[in-house]
Amino acid sequence: MSKVIKQMQMDSLKGHLKDARDMVFVNLVGLDANSENKVRLDLRKKGIRIHGVKNTLCRRVLGELGMKVEAPWSGPTAVAVGGSSIAELSKEVEAFAKKYDKKVKVKGAVADGTEVTFEQALKMPTKAEAIGSVLMLALSPARRIAGALLGPAGIISGQIKAVSEKKEEVAAAAPAAEAPAAEAPMPA
Repeated sequence: MSKVIKQMQMDSLKGHLKDARDMVFVNLVGLDANSENKVRLDLRKKGIRIHGVKNTLCRRVLGELGMKVEAPWSGPTAVAVGGSSIAELSKEVEAFAKKYDKKVKVKGAVADGTEVTFEQALKMPTKAEAIGSVLMLALSPARRIAGALLGPAGIISGQIKAVSEKKEEVAAAAPAAEAPAAEAPMPA
């Protein structure tokens, strides 16, 4: 292959991967054409694309993009990119890998530009889950402070309410007790 053609392939691959920080590497060699097309179409509906790559060129392109990936470069490789997070991408790849169990092999993953194992990528939270966790951690001290302030105040207000209700009951009972005595005739 001439240098010009290799450079054209690298430029094309760089165009596909330049914005991708999350990717999964798979081996699709065992799939027939119809199955592979169905997998690609199903994943495309979910915003995920698969690109067959030449290992040496892909490694070079990822190096130029600032990602050092060492593991997945043995045998034929396809790169899956897309989705909103590495968790979503990994789960979709795992689903089709299970469907075509004997034919599709997952080689590894890249999460936010860092090489990770596929098992680690599956356990990572989605973007929404990560934001929720951060918000929960940020709001947790405020909840504790509010609870500490409101807890004793609630107890005191409950006691004041109980005392005022008891006074109202005593005040209502006292005129009722005096009223029958006032109506009784006086002895002459």
